[in-house]
Amino acid sequence: MVSNMTPTESDLYGLDLESRQMVLDTVGQLKKRLLTPEKIFEFDRKEIFPEDTIREMLGPEIGLQLLMIPEEYGGLGGGARDSCAITREMAKICLGITTAFFAIQLGADPIIVGGTEEQKQKWLGKIATGGALVAYAVTEPDAGSNVVSIKTKADPVLNDAGEITGYKINGAKQFISTGGYAEFITLLANTPEGATFFIVEKDTEGYIRGKGEEKHGIRASNTSPLTFTDVFVPVENVIGGVTGQGLKQSSKVFGYTRLMVASMALGGGEAAMEIVIPYAKERIQFKTPLSEKQGYTHKLVVPHVVRLAAAATYIDEVAARLDAGEQDLEVEGSIAKLFATETANKAADDAIQALGGYGYITEYGVEKIKRDVKITCIYEGTSEIQQNIISTFRWKKTRKTKGEYYDGMAVEMDDLQEQCGDAGCRYIGLAARALNKTIFLVNDNRLTREQFVMFALADMMMHVEVAAGLARRAASLTREASSEAEKTCIFSRLFANEIAELVSRNILKILSGSGIFETERISAFLSETSHATLADSYQNMIPDMDRAADIIFNR
Repeated sequence: MVSNMTPTESDLYGLDLESRQMVLDTVGQLKKRLLTPEKIFEFDRKEIFPEDTIREMLGPEIGLQLLMIPEEYGGLGGGARDSCAITREMAKICLGITTAFFAIQLGADPIIVGGTEEQKQKWLGKIATGGALVAYAVTEPDAGSNVVSIKTKADPVLNDAGEITGYKINGAKQFISTGGYAEFITLLANTPEGATFFIVEKDTEGYIRGKGEEKHGIRASNTSPLTFTDVFVPVENVIGGVTGQGLKQSSKVFGYTRLMVASMALGGGEAAMEIVIPYAKERIQFKTPLSEKQGYTHKLVVPHVVRLAAAATYIDEVAARLDAGEQDLEVEGSIAKLFATETANKAADDAIQALGGYGYITEYGVEKIKRDVKITCIYEGTSEIQQNIISTFRWKKTRKTKGEYYDGMAVEMDDLQEQCGDAGCRYIGLAARALNKTIFLVNDNRLTREQFVMFALADMMMHVEVAAGLARRAASLTREASSEAEKTCIFSRLFANEIAELVSRNILKILSGSGIFETERISAFLSETSHATLADSYQNMIPDMDRAADIIFNR
């Protein structure tokens, strides 16, 4: 559970608001010169990786990569909130271009979290000066993103005195973003002591960069296979100087980088809505604009705007916790990634539907967004991997805390209900308590071996935690008497209804679908979890959606 004690801006790592806005303004300027809509469409249509454009964006006049590099190594020292904000804005321009920048950040992260001082000075310095594209080489043809199952080996090489001078690497990596162009990569391979990250330079003998893949989307990015045949890497290129630390380092990386993928998806989903909303105001059907029709607004727009707002709030909350110095937020990173990517993917799909035939043609842009955003549900761990992580770790946390984790969240929602009674907090609290009881039911009946059940739990866990974040935001804005308070409270109520509905449905899936509970036990458990009361969240839903549509379409 997240504390109500939010750290002040000065307590958090990263840029001040003015500096962050300057970087955001720089991103905005890119649309006018380097990344015009015409160029973006050309990159996509011809599957061009615009190397010269990317390198210009790394050059001294722009230097976007400086955001992610600590100040002591020549960068700006941006934090998680800064990276999320800039990634989100870049994704609105093109997810393919954003992927190329994300690859630099991802490739640098093992050095940032685990490198020696000398390694940071040398390799982060190369990135800061704009002289290096970087790639993160972990994924393998058979292992995917499961770092525990990688097969690439690194065997020690000894000199005559029996000292290790380096390692010979053999194996293959697959789906490596910017892999065909990177000056160096951070490679995960197995040593006798365990998985270890290495820095491998592009011209090393035996290191072959394969032809870029032809892809469904993000065509402006490069995705290449890499092969390694007796590739010698000197011992000074072992990240951290100690072998066997790779899994620990990758876990630290994932908690951060999955948040970046969530921000990429968020930007893509918002870009789709930014096309759909003005279109609906202008498109007249049967004498009235589409923006006046509930069948359009309440089905194809309002739910997605609400979910994207919930995703944005949760991403901001986790990013602030990272910038406050919190560690071990891998599960939160997984929740952010799973929710934001699936939300954006559905939003982009419905954006095509919202534009009708125009949505299906290239000119309007939403079909490209749909093709691009789908990859966010796959890379950095598929949605199903995230469901495994969320359900497993939250199940263990619930048992370890004897139910305090979600019960504590429910108590927090009760308190917020008293402070801000119109943000749906009551139903989020009921859902959290129902989830808590369901976790123990699953545990006690050994249903944790059923992956379908665990996935159902993961979806409940994710939605409850994201909903709690949106409720916190609504309560905070209400206390501040912010002009955004009304909108956020309406969104929170609508999302609370969605969460209540999902929790109710998934409880029934588990109870009835497992086939192990008698009718009497099912009825008793539904009563214990306030199943019928959760349905009360539907009260005033349609007027709330009407008011949300008024705000979204400025009616």
